[in-house]
Order: sequence, then structure tokens, then C-alpha cells
Amino acid sequence: MRFLIFAILLAFPFLEIAILIELSQRYGWWVLVYLLTIGYLGLQLIRSEKDLIAARMFQQMGAGGNPVSAMFSTARNMLAGVLLLIPGVISDVIAVILLLIPANNPGLGQAGQKSSAQYRASANDEVIEGEFTEVEEAKPTDNVVHLPRKD
Repeated sequence: MRFLIFAILLAFPFLEIAILIELSQRYGWWVLVYLLTIGYLGLQLIRSEKDLIAARMFQQMGAGGNPVSAMFSTARNMLAGVLLLIPGVISDVIAVILLLIPANNPGLGQAGQKSSAQYRASANDEVIEGEFTEVEEAKPTDNVVHLPRKD
């Protein structure tokens, strides 16, 4: 089993290089444009995830959820960004698969189990109890506008 994992890790870069050579012979300089574009998109993905991680964690904590799920989602997207930075088609396909995996459903806790956390309103909800009555003003029957006097 260890040998199989080692063989896969060793063969991965050679397979990536072989595919890139084949594509560049077939499509020419368009492969370079593809690699630069995908690398730039991967870099932008990493930058945006870096900026959003704190906001996602605070949002999860504010909703009574577990901030670890936000960390896993961000880590998955950052791994996809790193895979997009690596030149090669196989790593790009793996990155796209990682990005297409849907985020955790709200209400699902760790490992996809239903969470028992519920939103509870705070005791200090600032409701003022009281009574009111609606007062209707008398409307004039004629079409004359009555303006207040300035004395």
C-alpha cells in the first residue's frame, strides 16, 4: 500500500509534464495563455479566501454554528487555489472538482450530521408593552385648505 501511494506521487509530475507537452504540440502557445490565466485565477482565489476566512468564522459563531466548518470550507478552496497554481491539467481538474463540491448545508453540523443547535431570541428583546388608540382627524367637507395662522 505504501509503495502504491509512493508510485502515484512519483508518477503525478511526470504525467502532468507529458500532458502539457502533448497539449503544447497540439495547440501551441495557447497552452501558455491557459497556464497563465489559470495560475492568475488560482492566486486570486487564494487571496479572496484569505480575506474572507475571519468573516466566515464570525458569521458561523454568530449564527450559533461551529466555526470549524467555515475553516474546512476555506481550506478546501485554498487547496483548490494551490492546485490551480500548479501548472498542469490534472491538478486543474482536481481543483475544479474541489470547487464544485457544495458547501455544508445550513443546519448540518460536523461530518454532515444534523445539528441540535437552535436560534434562541435573547431575553432582552426590547419589547415595550402598552395600549394604543387610533385617532382620526376630521376632514373638511369643502375644498378649502385651512392653514394655521401666524400671529
